[in-house]
Amino acid sequence: MHPIRFGYCLPIFAHPGARLFRTPNYARLDPPRTMALGRLADELGYDSLWVADHLMLGHDNAIMEGWTTLAALAGATQHAWLGMIHQGHFFRPPALHAKMTATLDQISGGRFIYFIDAGYGKAEHLAYGLRYPDTMEERFAEVLAGLEITLALWQSEAPVTMTRGPFTVTGATATPRPAQQPHPPIWFGEAHPLILDATARLAQGWNTVPVGMTEVRRRLAALQAACDRVGRNMGEIERSLEVQILVAPDRQTVRERLRAMVSLAPPSEPRDGELQAFLTGQRDQLPTNLADQWLVGAPDEVAQQIQSYLDLGITHFLLWFMDAPDEAGLRLFAEEVAPRFR
Repeated sequence: MHPIRFGYCLPIFAHPGARLFRTPNYARLDPPRTMALGRLADELGYDSLWVADHLMLGHDNAIMEGWTTLAALAGATQHAWLGMIHQGHFFRPPALHAKMTATLDQISGGRFIYFIDAGYGKAEHLAYGLRYPDTMEERFAEVLAGLEITLALWQSEAPVTMTRGPFTVTGATATPRPAQQPHPPIWFGEAHPLILDATARLAQGWNTVPVGMTEVRRRLAALQAACDRVGRNMGEIERSLEVQILVAPDRQTVRERLRAMVSLAPPSEPRDGELQAFLTGQRDQLPTNLADQWLVGAPDEVAQQIQSYLDLGITHFLLWFMDAPDEAGLRLFAEEVAPRFR
């Protein structure tokens, strides 16, 4: 049985406005402020710290680079696990992944989670002159080929010479090896059949983005089927939900904070009718998409929503606090919600 864990997703980019995507309250990226929030989350007892892995994202395409940020966090924190959400395979060769991971795992005292993926931003890859095969099948085949090399380098005391797919290493080492042996936890994410099959065969963790209760249930059933095909006990796999959260003392404060977020939107940005009705007080019900795909409300309400996902088999929550860089939600959750599940 996996412990219940709550992770904090650092706002390493700003995406202000009415789309309410991940960081809608962050008017402009402030790297020192972001790093201070990561340190605070560690001090408040959050179990894991996560960064997105993109080269261009958000307002003005300004985003902090993932590996650099994690390395700084490794030295600035004491307790929380560290990971990149959907780490981009094509940003760094797999042998370099192995070396960087081994170093970061040593620096952090064995706190790294290796969440690898094929990448989903074609434009940023092309902008940086990086390869990006056209189909998911091509991309994920390279992910798995690269993972074989990464695993070999993590676990071998002798130099490694091997070819897998388009990758060749000759007499390569990744010493000092990771502090976690035989290797750091391997995670995959999302519900593509190839990813679910790889999770069943190889992974210690699996993550889904916020898609609502019905779809999470369907995805978990698909993961169970993938595990059944290879004779794997799905209970061995830690299952996580990446989710947006807005926790506040009461419904009126939720409304006020959402209103402040929407006020940052450009005038040309489309407005959701249900959201506008909620913001103006014409309806007290939350907009359908927020109620379905966020954790939102007062502490009691958020705790009930978390319990619903726990009942499905989710035990690790990767939380995007929508009021960040404000600390209010981060602190309120740590003080009034998380202790109920410890």
